[in-house]
Amino acid sequence: MFKLLTRAQNIGLYGEVPISAVILDSKGHCIGRGSNCREREKDPLGHAELIALKQASLIQNDWRFNNCTLIVTLEPCPMCAGALIQARMGQIIYGASDLKRGALGGSLNLAKEKSAHHKMIVKGGILSEDVRLQLEQWFKLRRKSKLKN
Repeated sequence: MFKLLTRAQNIGLYGEVPISAVILDSKGHCIGRGSNCREREKDPLGHAELIALKQASLIQNDWRFNNCTLIVTLEPCPMCAGALIQARMGQIIYGASDLKRGALGGSLNLAKEKSAHHKMIVKGGILSEDVRLQLEQWFKLRRKSKLKN
């Protein structure tokens, strides 16, 4: 998670919300990684989780991730949580909960909905204070710089 925080911090320097993700296969090898790129790519789908999923699907030549683990700094939003359910991700580990937009327990829990045909293991709160502070500082600096412009 520490490496993800560093990657998130680095992407934050480029104006992206500092969120990073990796996907590990059943042996613990990284098969996908992503960081937010919505601003840089002008892409509404440029979320860290979706970037990592796309890369991992190309590497393993499959869209099913039953035996894989996604690790991400912030709890996935509804779009990303839905994609992870569709991809049949085996386990999701996230840093901080997102009480406004989190879709794996923070605001709602798509993984526990009746329509979720795939059951995932979800663990949150890993280095949550570090992630929360990183995001708070980034948004504070962002608001401050917008006031100057």
